[in-house]
Amino acid sequence: MRILYSRSFLGAVSACAISACSSGGDSSQTAESGKVVVAAPAIPTPTPTAVPESTTRVAGPLASASAFADFDFANGTKYPEQATASVGPAFYRPGSNVAHVPISLDRPSPNTVIARVTTEDGTGPVKGVAGVNYQSIYKSVVFRPGDPLTKTVDVPILLGIPQADFTVRFVEAPWGGKMGTDRAAVQCDIVQEPTPEQTEGRAPRTFAATGTLQWKMSRETMKWSDAGHDKAWSTQLPNGRSQPGNQETGMYLDGWVYRGHDIEAPLRYTDGGLVMHTQKLKEPMYWDRIGYHYGAIVLSGHNTRPLQIGYGQYEFTAKMPSRHGSWPALWLISTSGWPPEIDIYEGFGFDDWWNFDRHVAHTIHGGANATRSFQQGTFLDTQEVYGVGGFSKGFHRFAVDIQPDYITWFIDGVETYQAVNPFDGFRWYPIMNVAVKTSSDYDEGSGDMIVKDVRVYSN
Repeated sequence: MRILYSRSFLGAVSACAISACSSGGDSSQTAESGKVVVAAPAIPTPTPTAVPESTTRVAGPLASASAFADFDFANGTKYPEQATASVGPAFYRPGSNVAHVPISLDRPSPNTVIARVTTEDGTGPVKGVAGVNYQSIYKSVVFRPGDPLTKTVDVPILLGIPQADFTVRFVEAPWGGKMGTDRAAVQCDIVQEPTPEQTEGRAPRTFAATGTLQWKMSRETMKWSDAGHDKAWSTQLPNGRSQPGNQETGMYLDGWVYRGHDIEAPLRYTDGGLVMHTQKLKEPMYWDRIGYHYGAIVLSGHNTRPLQIGYGQYEFTAKMPSRHGSWPALWLISTSGWPPEIDIYEGFGFDDWWNFDRHVAHTIHGGANATRSFQQGTFLDTQEVYGVGGFSKGFHRFAVDIQPDYITWFIDGVETYQAVNPFDGFRWYPIMNVAVKTSSDYDEGSGDMIVKDVRVYSN
């Protein structure tokens, strides 16, 4: 009996939503009997031009995992400590037109760290004032694994007056890292040596499908059934059609299994893509003696071997929902059980602060025996950092490259995150789902995720 899975990140958002999807449309469905007993509750917890498939990796060396070569990952149950980021003091000379402010990590990072920084007027005897002495900034500093431990952010200087100071500070705790010294003074000084510029570091990768194409979604290949098999995804999770341990209020539906009920088609294949539809039900439906007032959807590849790989790439082209209370995700689970888990995309629409057009979460979860021992990841404002957004307004490509040294995430071909891979020898299967976690009318915006393409490449 499998424990419920959990998807969460950095402890900032609650645990994972898994859903179960329904049959419909033009694909073939097979009704399969037998109820899966739900196990114990889950652990709480400007758009760039698309990169063509033939695109190779950008110039510049990839990060080396040598800094963690001697780390004991304990078969995917342990992970290196996160780096701590700090803002350092900085100096510039009168007449300078820029001040270089150092942002530093205390150790090599096992994953991408993104620090958002901004400026404030000074507090000393001679205060630096925005618009007079300096120009305000709001910028992101990206540390990729293998980068130098110090980088500088540039602040334009308008009028340098000796002893005039202003402050550069973190907007919040760095994404993917810990908070150290969160602010420092930037001072015009005729004695101190100006802080040098430090910008070394590798360029981001672009997505490259280096593996052999093993499976591609089409009207002919996209089939689903209750339990799933080699030619069909399953419309339920291995543990069933609900996730009460994640406080989900939606039951994972299948239009074939629940034909005769007054429900809208949860899943249909159209000319525009595979529509994964969520809904508020007219009457509650029951699973494991619990009534659910919402319909959720999932397609799981746990019984579909052509979808399963060890090392390689998964690429999904999808349009995300925009409805508050929806919880979409594209993610991977080990064929040997949960954990481990790799979240390629996750959208926490049940949180008021979540913006479906700007925010993305990437996470890995490790552990053994149905017990999570670590999670490592981040959420990103990808519009701000990478200029990539509008995920509920159009189709975007979400991909992951799993290699023995690193796991690398991409959106529209742009590298958005990277983490040292602690999982040696695991095989993976994909899950696409939209869970529901709300008690609202659930009627604003769209609650549908539309998937236009899925590709699986094996190395």
